[in-house]
Amino acid sequence: MKTFNLIKITLVAAIAWMTNVTISAATLDNNLIYNAEEVNGVKVSETVYKMDGTTLTNYMKYNYKYNDNQQMTENMSQKWNSSKERWENDLCIRYIYDNKSVTTEYYKWNSKKKDFVLIPEMTVTMDK
Repeated sequence: MKTFNLIKITLVAAIAWMTNVTISAATLDNNLIYNAEEVNGVKVSETVYKMDGTTLTNYMKYNYKYNDNQQMTENMSQKWNSSKERWENDLCIRYIYDNKSVTTEYYKWNSKKKDFVLIPEMTVTMDK
């Protein structure tokens, strides 16, 4: 059981790291350009563009929500659908804070239900 929890924690850390790759590393490694929007020093959204020669095309979009303590409570990602020319929901990560721990819940977009659906096996609670 402890090994399984360690695997889940490692997976969560890896996903969090991948969603917060720096501009310089992304630009050098895979031609991604990040454009972040901040309000009062807090990042509220980020649009990711793919560089194809001299042209930028939409790729991913992230929207962030925070609580009164400026702790992130939601990270919602959208993918660009080039054939429909619109952003489409993909994944939503919600963070629940209490005095001793943080719970991270993962939701995947369900186009039939037109709503995010919880992926219970990905839910992780970590001590602060």
